[in-house]
Amino acid sequence: MIQAESILDVADNSGARKVLCIKVLGGTRRKYASIGDIIVVSVKEAIPNAKVKKGDVMKAVIVRTAKEVGRTDGSYIRFDTNSAVLIDNASEPIGTRIFGPVARELRAKRFMKIISLAPEVL
Repeated sequence: MIQAESILDVADNSGARKVLCIKVLGGTRRKYASIGDIIVVSVKEAIPNAKVKKGDVMKAVIVRTAKEVGRTDGSYIRFDTNSAVLIDNASEPIGTRIFGPVARELRAKRFMKIISLAPEVL
């Protein structure tokens, strides 16, 4: 459950380390985002000489949340941290590698490139 002003880790090698959620996309009064949702973020911490710089405003898709997500079989999945992957306007990831596991819910949201780059899909 991610909302405006939430700080997230970045799970790719785009160069950003921490991002701040500015807006949850998908409706005028939408307050919260979960796994697979697209948000607008501002880069708060980045490594030098990277693709993205501190202060850049970009889109990101949430790949891990600390709040549990219910599945259709009745089970729940949750992660230790809140993490996102930066994407471009065509919903393709900016980085070439994904770090850590990602949730299976991304497959239903058609983020196949992120699924294929991830080392583990839970």
